[in-house]
Amino acid sequence: MDKIPILKVGKCLLVTIHIDMHDRLAMALQDDLTNAIVSTRAKGVLIDVSALEIVDSFIGRMLSNIASASRVLDAVTIVVGMRPHVAITLVELGVQLSGIQTARNVDKGLETINRLIEQSESTDADGDD
Repeated sequence: MDKIPILKVGKCLLVTIHIDMHDRLAMALQDDLTNAIVSTRAKGVLIDVSALEIVDSFIGRMLSNIASASRVLDAVTIVVGMRPHVAITLVELGVQLSGIQTARNVDKGLETINRLIEQSESTDADGDD
């Protein structure tokens, strides 16, 4: 069975989807990613979908579920590299990607996610006084 690699980059987990997602793979990714957030104590999740050609409502919901689970585990999620036709398909399907920020590419995504993590940590530190 295919498995999508999850790499730790600083305080973030980087997921690069290079193969077409099917339902079972998407569910395995969700489980693997939530376990990785806990085991690595990651504060951010960056999902690179630039290689995705096709999405359906199930994949869209899985992205949303991943973001929700990440948020509960105190990590922010950013999706990068979304192609225009993928974005249009998600909108046409009525998929709500609530809680997911987007960025044009991995560099911008890492920049954004690191800024959000720093803001979160400084807010947490202010509350600890």
